[in-house]
This record gives sequence, structure tokens and C-alpha cells, in this order.
Amino acid sequence: MLYIVPTPIGNLEDITLRAIRILKEVSCVLAEDTRTSKRLLDHYEIKTPLRSFHAHNEHAVVERITDELASGTTMALVSDAGTPGISDPGFLLARACQRKGIKVECLPGATAFVPALVASGLPCDIFHFEGFLPHKKGRQTRLKYLTALAHTFVLYESPFRLLKCLDELISFCGEDRQACVARELSKKFEEVKTASLAELKEHFSQKEVKGEIVVVVAGT
Repeated sequence: MLYIVPTPIGNLEDITLRAIRILKEVSCVLAEDTRTSKRLLDHYEIKTPLRSFHAHNEHAVVERITDELASGTTMALVSDAGTPGISDPGFLLARACQRKGIKVECLPGATAFVPALVASGLPCDIFHFEGFLPHKKGRQTRLKYLTALAHTFVLYESPFRLLKCLDELISFCGEDRQACVARELSKKFEEVKTASLAELKEHFSQKEVKGEIVVVVAGT
């Protein structure tokens, strides 16, 4: 079978006891970046072999991996941080396993958008998770759709493109739309700031922005 195992998005303590046990028991761990995952495994003294599984090779190796799983091997899939399949590799392998009748079990655990959404103070009873916007083609179309939604929506963004993203949101939503920028979640310099889009742009224009970014925007 295949276990999909969430890993910490920052603080290494944000992993479940069950996840640690599974990572120790499986035959191998499929990792987005074996160097990043090795640091986590070493921290918890997990000796399970690591194999590479990332966006650039997943199409080529999915069939071989599912053949091994079908023969009785048990593996765990991890990404660099958070839950595999959420803006990270994982969907193709999970789908291939389901089609071959291989059991897939996803453990609950860390993901960036949930703490950002809840801590933002914006309505979260109904929300839309978008993840990363297209860099070029289709970006404006998606923004037009998202900014017309009646409920909160959530984006992932690079720190290098945050100001551009805020400018685009202002152009579609206006300066007064409430939003939240969350960065470095669960880490030492965590910041969660909720304000108008204009105030967020002013705030983040005055500092060097680092870390993974979650942008939460109120609905219309």
C-alpha cells in the first residue's frame, strides 16, 4: 500500500507520532527532495531508505512504483513540507494507485493554508483554495474569477512575487478589500497580518519578504 505522509512546514515538532511510526515501518520513502527529507528522518532517527519522487520525474517513475506496490511493497510519499498533493507532487501517484486497486492511505497533518486561513480572522466557513496562480498564461483569467467570489479564497505565493500579487489583487478588488498575508508559519519569525490590500502592500513594501507565503482574501 501507499501512505501519504504530511511533514512539518517549519517546526519539526509538527509531525504526528503515527507519521513517525509509518516512516520507520515502510520499505522506502518517496521524497520530493531527498536532502530535505533526510534532515527530517535524521532528526527522528529514521533509517528508512529514500528515493526521489518529484515534479520532474513523476511521469517517468509512476508505473514502476505502482508495479512495486502491487507486488506487496509498502511505501510512504512525502513532500518537502506539508501534505503531498497540495501544490506538491502526489496526485499522479495517488490516482495511479487507485486505478490499479492499490490501497492509498493519507495521514492527517501539516499544511500551510489551514493555519493561515483560520488565523486570518476572515470568514472560513466556506472558502476556495487556489494554490499557486499561473505565472503568465491564464493568470488574469483566474484572478478575475477569484476576485468575484462571494467567499474567502486562498493563494500560495513566492516572496519574490508578493508585491506584484498584491498589486494585481488591488487592481481587481480595490484597495479596501480585506486580506491576510501569512509567512514563515510555525517558524521563529512567523507573521500573520490582516488588513486592507492597500495596507498590506504598504507594510510589505517596507521590508525584505522571506519564507513561503499564504495570501487569504475576503470575498465580495
